[in-house]
Amino acid sequence: MLPSISRRLAAELNVRENQVAATIELFDGGATVPFVARYRKEVTGGLDDTQLRLLDERLRYLRELDERRLAILKSIAEQGKLQPELEAALYAADNKTQLEDLYLPFKPKRRTRAQIAREAGLEPLADRLLADPTLDPETEAAGFVCEAVADVRAALDGARAILIERFAEDGELLGRLREKLWREGELAANVVAGKEEEGAKFSDYFQHREALKDLPSHRALALLRGRNEGVLQIALKYQSDDVPTTTRSPYEMLIAERFSVVDGGRAADKWLLDGVRLCWRARMFLSLELELLGRLKDKADGEAIRVFARNLNDLLLAAPAGLRATMGLDPGLRTGVKVAVVDATGKLLETATIYPHVPRNEWDRSIALLAALAERHKVELISIGNGTASRETDKLAQELIKRYPALNLTRAVVSEAGASVYSASELAAREFPELDVSLRGAVSIARRLQDPLAELVKIDPKSIGVGQYQHDVNQGQMARALEAVVEDCVNAVGVDVNSASVALLARVSGLNATLAANIVAYRDDNGAFRARRDLKKVARLGEKTFEQAAGFLRVTEGENPLDASAVHPEAYSLVEKIVAASGREIRSVIGDSAFIKSVRPNDFIDERFGLPTVIDVLKELDKPGRDPRPEFRTATFQDGVEDIKDLQPGMVLEGVVTNVANFGAFVDIGVHQDGLVHISALATSYVDDPHKVVKAGMLVKVKVLDVDVKRKRIALTMRLDDALDASARGAGRSRGGEARGGKTPAAASPETALAAAFARLRK
Repeated sequence: MLPSISRRLAAELNVRENQVAATIELFDGGATVPFVARYRKEVTGGLDDTQLRLLDERLRYLRELDERRLAILKSIAEQGKLQPELEAALYAADNKTQLEDLYLPFKPKRRTRAQIAREAGLEPLADRLLADPTLDPETEAAGFVCEAVADVRAALDGARAILIERFAEDGELLGRLREKLWREGELAANVVAGKEEEGAKFSDYFQHREALKDLPSHRALALLRGRNEGVLQIALKYQSDDVPTTTRSPYEMLIAERFSVVDGGRAADKWLLDGVRLCWRARMFLSLELELLGRLKDKADGEAIRVFARNLNDLLLAAPAGLRATMGLDPGLRTGVKVAVVDATGKLLETATIYPHVPRNEWDRSIALLAALAERHKVELISIGNGTASRETDKLAQELIKRYPALNLTRAVVSEAGASVYSASELAAREFPELDVSLRGAVSIARRLQDPLAELVKIDPKSIGVGQYQHDVNQGQMARALEAVVEDCVNAVGVDVNSASVALLARVSGLNATLAANIVAYRDDNGAFRARRDLKKVARLGEKTFEQAAGFLRVTEGENPLDASAVHPEAYSLVEKIVAASGREIRSVIGDSAFIKSVRPNDFIDERFGLPTVIDVLKELDKPGRDPRPEFRTATFQDGVEDIKDLQPGMVLEGVVTNVANFGAFVDIGVHQDGLVHISALATSYVDDPHKVVKAGMLVKVKVLDVDVKRKRIALTMRLDDALDASARGAGRSRGGEARGGKTPAAASPETALAAAFARLRK
């Protein structure tokens, strides 16, 4: 029989079965990953959020697998064909592919040539020739000619169809062929005749061939997109093109070996070998080609989604500027720069449109207007979107600061990715029904400087644009992964229940859009929450939801100082016990690091609270409500470097990492075209994962290596001491990175090739 799911998961994750079983029980009871990771460490044995996410994902897969297994067992049993050996094999199958391979001979299918041949009584002929190849096929077939079988040829064709189906539906053989083809096969791409100019962005793949299993995610997705756009023809190759088609392939030999078919010069050997060849080339290979291209797509999707998720995590957890009045500038030329001023809480105070750039060139008037707005609303920060006319608008902000030093303004350029999506959303329309769509974008730009997390949760993660080929990957899988990232980020930071938007509250553990709206409605009707326990007064927010959500919701300046911390209300009694032992008042204990370090956690362990909880509570008392995000800093783009034409090799510039892939990072250096730092140029030591060195939103110093103005491609390095000559760049690249077409020619300028590759990826 089948081992329990908890046992299988425990083996996969290399943890104890009781840990997995307890975690599954929590999940089935409605507990979320953030809640379990933070507040149920004793129950799970300390499984972290990464392990819990993997467990949750694999739990879903294994339950679907078992559901499918039972359906297959039932189907075969109803056919009266469920033999003990088959049943055991079905129970032993540990993945969906293996399960479907075993089911293939019994799967109801439309009437095939093999079924028609069986109905005509030709299966004994097939069995006889396979068992004894010394028999003459035509002589044996003559005895099967009848009303249903026109002649000898029809009899042999029918018998061959039966054998081909038998060969093709052998689960063990199919598995061996599949894995061999995956290991040894190559994907070949060629341009469709006449599509050379139209598909120029795929030019690196017009004649391309590469090992299937080694194709990196971005290149696999590029090839598949080229095919889908009708530019490329792609095909799986299992032998060299110069091998004669009459030569028997190793795959045909595997089929022949499996069914003891050999070329021994006997009467039926050639007929049987022709059947093997036809089975492989006309049936099995075509089926496996589609299947392995699907596997390649799944593998590429998984990697692309992981990259997207990591970048999204970094972007959401970027440093917040904090509670300061902010002016958002959404740059534009002909349509003007949209201006929105928000207060420290993000509330919109005033909007305007200025026209400092061509064609109206109202430079001085625009500066005067911005100064008046800043003075009137005590603005401290200027947030500038990084789209069209960003550098020109940044210059405007610089001159504003220079002319009016008493305003004490700080400027920063932020990514406006997704701002237009938010502006046109139903959420924005409800918040600002009378406001023009373009002005809503300026509000979003202002707020995302104050608190990137709080603002970006209002936008569909797919629209934030920090992924590779995000529209090509499995959308359901990506949505689940990105939603998990947003949930983890929001709960890691915590949410102020008295200022958070519905969109932010909806991401809190245990809450949804309806409950979030109810919280805001209660807050509007009754004023600010004074204590966490008041959340229980919110419509439809019951005890279970309170348990899941309370620890992640903060009530600042409330009745109980613990309500502003990550200490869960269920652990307040533990804090009271710790405080009582000290003889002090709770407010004097919070933040007293010397006292906290003097407390012995083991002294407070009991049946309810184990060591992990006691340690977490003490950490929180030391730094209550601590924000895991880094300190806010702003990038300074170099004056005079505003366009790609202004760049020269050797320039050292400051920039912001906008996107991280498996083989490098894109950096915004203020010229409206991100440059590429290849993985080999990220550090002086070997780097196997760019995410270990850089993150989206990180400020970095880079040196310009190469600039291709015509194709808008910029090669950068973070190894600032590197020489600029081609030999130095080649040496830096020779550690096994990526070059055009998957090759690594030592004499080429690899950074230039990679800049091209990344520019295509960005498109």
